[in-house]
Formats: sequence, C-alpha cells, structure tokens
Amino acid sequence: MYQPPHFKEDRIEVMHELMRAHPFATLVSMQDGRLAADHLPLVIFPELSEKGTVRGHIAKANPLWKERAKLSPAILAVFQGPQAYVTPSWYPSKKEHGKVVPTWNYAVVQAHGELVFHDDPVWLAEHLQEITQRQEKHRPAPWAVNDAPDDYMARQLKGIVGIEFVIRQLEGKWKVSQNRNEQDRVGVQQGLLLEAGDDALAVSRLVGAAGRSRS
Repeated sequence: MYQPPHFKEDRIEVMHELMRAHPFATLVSMQDGRLAADHLPLVIFPELSEKGTVRGHIAKANPLWKERAKLSPAILAVFQGPQAYVTPSWYPSKKEHGKVVPTWNYAVVQAHGELVFHDDPVWLAEHLQEITQRQEKHRPAPWAVNDAPDDYMARQLKGIVGIEFVIRQLEGKWKVSQNRNEQDRVGVQQGLLLEAGDDALAVSRLVGAAGRSRS
C-alpha cells in the first residue's frame, strides 16, 4: 500500500493490538487468475512466529476451499481499524490562510503470507474454542462451545475448514493527522470528540497519541 513515512507504523505489538481489537478482516486471494475477497474473523497468535500467525475458518462450500487446486498460496489479510472523516473546519489554520482540504483519518494493518488449510476435527475444535473465548470472555454470561450438544457441534465441524498463515510481511498505516501542526491536530482531536460513534472517539484518541509521541 502507499506508505508515506510519517504515517508508517512498524511496531509489531501495535499492529497486533489492532488485529486483536478488529478481528473481522478481508482476506484477498488469487483464485484461478482472478482476485477474490472473503470477509471473516481472523485470530492473531503473536507467539507462534516472529511476526505472528493468523488463523480462521471458512465454509467448505467456499471456492477458496473447493477450488484450492487453482489457488495461489500467497494471500493478503487486511485488518481495518477505526476511521473517520476530517473536516477542514476543525483546523485553526483554515482561518489563517484557508489552504486546507478534507481528508480521512484511519488505522489499518496488512498481513501477507501463504495459506494453509486444516481439515482436522481436533484442530478445528480447538480453533473454535479459542475464537469463541476471545469474543465471549467479557460478557456477563459467556457462551462456550461446550454449551452446544456434541452431535450438533460435530455436524457443524464437518461443514467448515480451518485456514492459517504465518505472517511473512506486516505493514501498518496510522494516518492520524501527523502531517498537521499541533494546533490543527488538537482541533481534529476535539472535533472528533463531538462526533457520534465509537470510530470517531477511537480516532480522536489516536490523533492525541500521535501528537504526544511527537512532543
């Protein structure tokens, strides 16, 4: 992806944190010479390789599995973090010279690797327990895989296949007003706080953190 130096994020632990917080990713593959995109939750395991290992699962009816003989092993997973529109009205510099335009702030991680499939019921059961536990652990009454009848889960497992890849290349881009002066960054941060939605609040925090790292 296009990567201006001031927006580049290369701290692996920071990128992993975004991947944990926003696990619903876009998996881009090349199937029989054509680009294809699948949208699915992916789980990051930082401890399994230098840059982390990603696991997930798909339906066996998915062409990614059915047409695997025609699949290029190289894949790209895109993890989209918080994003928000930025109006020039938030920049104090607008009143000074008017030389400002709208933009979009966001954080995103791209993970590259080579896809491996897992059709082993034991692997799949452990994977489902892990991905479920990560999403349920903060709930007042967390659901567990063992809550479902064994025969029902056995049938469910027969309809899916696991996917996994070791991350070979990891890229992060945090476009959070680092290219603006301090007054404009503060204006963006405060403006986003008045917007509705969790994304605006999250981007406001990222803008504030980027400003503190520069001071």
